[in-house]
Amino acid sequence: MSAIAIKYNDEIIDLQSAKERGISGEEIALDNSAESLEVLRHSTAHLMAQAIKSLYPDAEFYVGPVIKDGFYYDFKTSSEVGEADLKEIEKQMLSFAKKKYEIEKYEISMTEAREKFKADHLKQAVLDKIPSESVSIYKQGEFEDLCRGPHLPNIGLIRYFKLTKISGAYLGGDSKNEVLTRIYGIAFADKESLKAHLDMIAEAEKRDHRKVGAAMKLFTFREEVGAGFPIWLPAGGRLRARLEQLLFKAHRKRGYQPVRGPEMLRSDLWMTSGHYQNYGENMYFTKIDDIEFGVKPMNCVGHIKVYEEDLHSYRDLPLKFFEYGVVHRHEFTGALHGLFRVREFTQDDAHIFCTSDQIEEQIIEVVDFVDKIMSTFEFNYKMMISTKPEKAVGDDAVWEISTQALKNAMEKNNLAYEIDEGGGAFYGPKIDIKITDAIGREWQCGTIQLDFNLPARFELEYNGESNDKIQPVMIHRAILGSFERFIGILTEHYAGEFPMFIAPTQVAFVPVTAAHAQYAKELADKLMDIGADSEIFAKNDSLNKRIRNAEQTRVPMIVVIGDEEIANKTVAIRDRRSREQYNLSESEFLSLIQSKINEVNF
Repeated sequence: MSAIAIKYNDEIIDLQSAKERGISGEEIALDNSAESLEVLRHSTAHLMAQAIKSLYPDAEFYVGPVIKDGFYYDFKTSSEVGEADLKEIEKQMLSFAKKKYEIEKYEISMTEAREKFKADHLKQAVLDKIPSESVSIYKQGEFEDLCRGPHLPNIGLIRYFKLTKISGAYLGGDSKNEVLTRIYGIAFADKESLKAHLDMIAEAEKRDHRKVGAAMKLFTFREEVGAGFPIWLPAGGRLRARLEQLLFKAHRKRGYQPVRGPEMLRSDLWMTSGHYQNYGENMYFTKIDDIEFGVKPMNCVGHIKVYEEDLHSYRDLPLKFFEYGVVHRHEFTGALHGLFRVREFTQDDAHIFCTSDQIEEQIIEVVDFVDKIMSTFEFNYKMMISTKPEKAVGDDAVWEISTQALKNAMEKNNLAYEIDEGGGAFYGPKIDIKITDAIGREWQCGTIQLDFNLPARFELEYNGESNDKIQPVMIHRAILGSFERFIGILTEHYAGEFPMFIAPTQVAFVPVTAAHAQYAKELADKLMDIGADSEIFAKNDSLNKRIRNAEQTRVPMIVVIGDEEIANKTVAIRDRRSREQYNLSESEFLSLIQSKINEVNF
């Protein structure tokens, strides 16, 4: 297959640019490799813009980048463009693709570009962000746009694509600016891959935690309460409690001490930590007695105050504090998304204060903890070391030492990792845990962050062997990330069919008639005694309707109780997880439930 681009010094270059520069490199064919898809999707974004321009002649375009799962383009037009218009845009894209226009590149000066696009305020906004004295333009047929590339040789190679959704987006991501229209799309090199991806999207819609959560009555959002503030209903509260209880035991077993910091701290503490200067736009502030306080976006400062409460020796370290810490972060309304992006959430947060010599063993212990949890929930995962971002505190030497310490811990223990350049927290590099769910989607989950900066800023210390004062190392660690986000991911991962050990309701009892409800109540009480939750479906509905209602809650076991069960002290079980029906004695039933809810130990 002919090349569509080349790879030279880790840069993807389209064929025209390579020819002009007189360079050669590794050929990139049209396939579903990451490099090939970047070129294909970049060109498909321009094809979409070309189609939009032909259908809406007054359309102006901002940017159209390739993103993780496809591409999008931001634009503005006086016409109303909605979901129903996507098919017409796709049809026009295919019509242009059949014409097989070559994609040509040329360069002009910044002055010429300003003049060329003088009537287009969105293009002027793009030019404002370009520091160079010249710009490149890519042209296909009559359509052309500012772009760095790379692009395909011609648009005839674009065949398998789908426009997936339309939404609004602030110009440049700034809520103070005007709202543009954004259309998202996906493209692949072959029909089969496109179909597989669309099938995955369809399955993801079925598993959407907002729909499943509503059907199972796990949580709700109320407009009068405020956007981004979830309300946990009884079933969701039970689900959370089971997860919290499992993690509490696991933390205590590993030597962590439970602590709790205040929800608000004085702003001068956030100034010392650097959050005020580097994270202030994401925080909420208030005043008490004319003193400014910051609502905590993270739990680390509270744990630092716990550390400061006592004098410490090297013999005391490592010290491990953990907290189910409620934090608040200001998120734009347009970014809120169910439990995945909220303004109030609870982190399974922990901080380890240790010596430099203990870094490696502590990192490995946390990674082992991660493995236990992710394996239990049947997630595959990978780890990424995220390095210093543009906005950071601390000098480069400290960052280099911190980053190398993480790499050393991983490499000495033969643990695979990738690098995410610039993805670290503002106070230190981190290991990001990225999990893959049951339908192949990747999620950012927990983090392990190494921090020399905050201990220095707060002048933390411990007594060394020679009674000298030494600064401890601080490891920030959240394995789930947040209970809200993790439960949202779990809900979609299992499509609401939670394993019994964390299911909000383990058993649904369905008495055949009202006369059988008393035995159901007796069994429910016995389940409560062993730590299991149940629900009795005894409303004045038909038996079949009550069974259907029980099934909608996705409860692991449905137990139907009639005359025979009461007479023989047995239960008739419909096991939704194994898809089996069977009978057990009462004692066997209670023993089975107890073993299932206690089968997991992190």
